[in-house]
Amino acid sequence: MAHNGTRYYEEFKRQIIDLYLSGKSVTELANEYGLVEQTIYKWRKLYAPTIEVDENQTISMKEYAF
Repeated sequence: MAHNGTRYYEEFKRQIIDLYLSGKSVTELANEYGLVEQTIYKWRKLYAPTIEVDENQTISMKEYAF
């Protein structure tokens, strides 16, 4: 599949991740907004909140290995 070169504003990316965090599935979002699922997973790593590993350490989703 060829890369179409579409660029998305950061605000749009964050809105998609907010929808994901509110309960919409990646598949639903991809279908509704015409995105590739892998793109949403990439944005999730970049824009999702941090995770508390223990009471002394937090990491970002980007650092968390799925």
